[in-house]
Amino acid sequence: MVIIEQEQLAGVPVLHVVKSEKRDERLPLIFFIHGFTSAKEHNLHFGYLLAEAGYRAVLPDALFHGERDEGLSERKLQLSFWDIVVRTITEIEEMKNDLVSRGLADPERIGLAGTSMGGIVTFGALAVYPWVRAAVALMGCPNYSAFFDEMIEEGKRRQIDIPLPPTLLALEKEKLARYDLSKQPEKLAGRPLFIWHGKADQVVPYAYTYEFYKQIKPLYEGNEDRLQFIADPHAGHKVTREAFLETVRWFRKHV
Repeated sequence: MVIIEQEQLAGVPVLHVVKSEKRDERLPLIFFIHGFTSAKEHNLHFGYLLAEAGYRAVLPDALFHGERDEGLSERKLQLSFWDIVVRTITEIEEMKNDLVSRGLADPERIGLAGTSMGGIVTFGALAVYPWVRAAVALMGCPNYSAFFDEMIEEGKRRQIDIPLPPTLLALEKEKLARYDLSKQPEKLAGRPLFIWHGKADQVVPYAYTYEFYKQIKPLYEGNEDRLQFIADPHAGHKVTREAFLETVRWFRKHV
């Protein structure tokens, strides 16, 4: 039987999903990160199937989301986007360390996945954490620099007031450089990566993801089974059942 427990890991509220008979065992661990304005409960189907497959699945609430909602206005939440991304990357390692220290997670078998903002977090974490054994990015963006610029331009088009002068915006962008996987693809080090993106996505540009895939494809020569890219010609900003099932298959194969 699969059990779902609400708890805190390193101070972060999470849903902890695992088979009841394996609750106290040292298991392979998968983190699943939700999207912007979403919450941990919205990806519970991923957690359930991963637990059924023998994994310990952890679904955290990102800063200002779910149980951590502080009632920010849409504008303030939008302006906090990159702070949320970076904070989530930091918290993933803290939660991992919590579980490993308690003997509940195998440090050699840890996977990471996410949708939309969670996919962006996944790419960023791959740039800084060599302990991530395999990853799945659904509707994410590895090119932090380009997407940062795109968001600023979109804000201007929507006449959203951005309360930072150009010099401070440049500093904020610079802080993201260490997480920009498109600028340091060698950090992948041949680790298994599955990327899914809908061509009709109007929220996170498909082009950035596809260009990144073409960029890293030569790095997997001889290990082609470790890199998979699925472009859904009809999907917008919503994960399909195919992508959902392929995510579970990917981790079963590689973690």
